[in-house]
Amino acid sequence: MSGFRRTKPVSTRARVLMEARHWIGTPFRHQASRLGAGCDCLGLLRGIWRTLHGSEPQAIPAYGRDLSSGAHDGELLAAARDHFREIDKQAARPGDVLLFAVEPGGGTRHCAVLSQRGRIIHAYWHRSVCETALTPWWRRRLIAAFAFPDPLEADPIEEVTWLNLS
Repeated sequence: MSGFRRTKPVSTRARVLMEARHWIGTPFRHQASRLGAGCDCLGLLRGIWRTLHGSEPQAIPAYGRDLSSGAHDGELLAAARDHFREIDKQAARPGDVLLFAVEPGGGTRHCAVLSQRGRIIHAYWHRSVCETALTPWWRRRLIAAFAFPDPLEADPIEEVTWLNLS
């Protein structure tokens, strides 16, 4: 007997959530995307994408720190629609991506991974990647929700359940 048994394949959402949790504690660094070294909210998603899919789907142009500027209105939402699968905001599940406006009714400026009902993992401005409550402040600013596309792999990752050998 080998000491473990294979169970069902791990879903893409579960893989996204596992990877997002690895990033918790990574310092906030504007435009960065390196686990443990630094990232911003988009850098967190880019890092998760690289783990699931390899190379990033498109080059990321430079973007400013000023979240109130309308200079890049629509770009984050358009990129999400190009590379992710849009889902109903109310149907979002752990492992899905949420996009937010900083100002109610404003353009999309922030992104996070839903970690459980009422909680998100995101790069918190000028702090680090953390898991926080999806407060009414965030809920009022929720613009859209997306699911990561499934990776194309010959051998999907499987959950492993270790048997009790005692």
